[in-house]
Amino acid sequence: MKKIAIINGPNLDRLGKREPGIYGKESLADLEEILRKHVDAMEVELRFIQSSHEGEIVERIAECADGGFSGIIINAGAYTHTSIAIRDALAGANLPCVEVHISNIYAREDFRKRSYTAAACSGVISGLGLHGYIGALDYLVHRTPGSGTR
Repeated sequence: MKKIAIINGPNLDRLGKREPGIYGKESLADLEEILRKHVDAMEVELRFIQSSHEGEIVERIAECADGGFSGIIINAGAYTHTSIAIRDALAGANLPCVEVHISNIYAREDFRKRSYTAAACSGVISGLGLHGYIGALDYLVHRTPGSGTR
């Protein structure tokens, strides 16, 4: 059975309340339910993690690396644009990882266009709303080990 972690950073616990015009009206609980239903018939275990604390995110990534996980989906929120520590944790985890952003970070403020964490990931999905998480999940569930991406 594949184990996949979905890690959400700061302010993602405010989904549905914080800037719904940008991030939508669904909550983090709604996202988790959508993803659980998506893998219902698959042999996949999901672990949901949300933290507004950089160090805790780093620790959870290390736990995934040591805990037999098959991959990580990460939306590090604002830490995407600032955290070398999270980038290094992802690189050191030696797990396939997909970075997801609900909004199109390239159509927003200039500071959001730089991702420190993307280089440690297999790919980035940006601007597809919650559907981006489904795409990332499908990639991690169906990817072939040794396929040339992290």
